[in-house]
Amino acid sequence: MSTPPDDGDLTTIRVDQFLPHPPAKVWRALTEPALLAQWQMPGSENFRLEVGHRYTMTSVPRPNANFSGTVDVQVLAFEPERMLCVRWADADPSRPADWTITWTLEQEGCGTRLFLVHEGFDPDDPAQLMARKIMDGGWRSHVLRALGQMLDGL
Repeated sequence: MSTPPDDGDLTTIRVDQFLPHPPAKVWRALTEPALLAQWQMPGSENFRLEVGHRYTMTSVPRPNANFSGTVDVQVLAFEPERMLCVRWADADPSRPADWTITWTLEQEGCGTRLFLVHEGFDPDDPAQLMARKIMDGGWRSHVLRALGQMLDGL
């Protein structure tokens, strides 16, 4: 996995991943509910590729990151086989998590260069910095690996 140099921007996570699968296949994994459910959080099977659509995902609560364990998701924008942008907010309105996650796909040879930009972290909030640290490691070591393994099996 290749990752751009750390630019010191504590508000954003950036991940650059090459997947040896064509963009159409990667797009399916990002947007078909049955496939999303195989590599993302429980609740992602309720995804619909429709601007404004909302659904809820669940994960492990992380008190040290001020995360309740429930994420309200809203589809903000998409360009088929090119870009998907969603909003993730903690379901508990007293918690500060409110992020934008954008997936961008670019054809590279016979595969796809997948860019993830997860933005909206508050660098002045210690819990948000902890959330960024946890999620940065999670995207890189768990989520994108699970996506790649699921794609390999398709």
